Amino acid sequence: MTGQTPSSKEITAAAALLRSGQCVAFPTETVYGLGAVATNAAAVARIFSIKQRPYFDPLIVHLAHADDLDRVAAEIPAAAAQLVARHWPGPITVVLRKRDSIPDIVTAGLPTVAVRVPNHPVALELIRRAGEPVAAPSANPFGYVSPTSAAHVRRQLGEAVPMILDGGPCQIGVESTIISFEAEIPTLLRPGGLPLETLEREIGKIAFAANPLMPNAPGQLPQHYAPRVPVEIIAEVGDVPTALRANGALLTIAPPEDRAGFALTRHLSDDGNLEAAAANLFATLRELDDTTVSVVYAIPPPEKGLGLAIADRLRRAAHSQ
Repeated sequence: MTGQTPSSKEITAAAALLRSGQCVAFPTETVYGLGAVATNAAAVARIFSIKQRPYFDPLIVHLAHADDLDRVAAEIPAAAAQLVARHWPGPITVVLRKRDSIPDIVTAGLPTVAVRVPNHPVALELIRRAGEPVAAPSANPFGYVSPTSAAHVRRQLGEAVPMILDGGPCQIGVESTIISFEAEIPTLLRPGGLPLETLEREIGKIAFAANPLMPNAPGQLPQHYAPRVPVEIIAEVGDVPTALRANGALLTIAPPEDRAGFALTRHLSDDGNLEAAAANLFATLRELDDTTVSVVYAIPPPEKGLGLAIADRLRRAAHSQ
């Protein structure tokens, strides 16, 4: 499929594939997802097979409307209901007690389910026509950089996916923020496209979760979102000795003042705008993967607003490399 506006016929065909137990890749405002009907355990197993994703890593269930939340969640605390009412459709995922209709393969055997309503017309129409909640992680090989265009999906997964709906580039470009409501104080499991500060202004204090060995939400493994070229986090350009710059790329949020000696330099925003930087992050990491540099030296932004999500993705890309 080409172009940026799938036809009604194409969306109908994709929904039919989902109902038949197949997987479909589709756009959201955050990244492209690889979806299957959430209540069909065999179909969800195909997601894990295509991505080579470990079964202990839970998935997010996508809904067409906030009114459908009680189809998958057994309990909806008041604070969760408040965020859902204000920010769905949008880049926030809530983790709630699940209903028995959601198979254990979706939740990695946990009693909770991660749920959101994506803010993309193609995704919403696909889920509506499928008539069922859709479980969907990012449409890429497990642990690699998330896809923000249909071309990224096509390149990484190719013929393993029966159909890819092309909705153009993703507007936000980093995954959704995930908040768990299991504890008395809501807990941030993953920073993402909706800033933590915005959420705390609305529901009060949100705790930070440590990264568990067995994750209770997607994107919590310490090494994730990683390109093939090693990523090294630095605080400033001067941290890289001159002798090491010739084979390296410098990655910054805004144009750097000092580019001396680096094989390549890339910036995510012309003026330091974090929304633009987030939208360009994964595509830029993929671009650098296609170069001959041996290492990417990345300077993360201050961890405020969307800077928290960008810094998080860069740290995970760099972990254990």
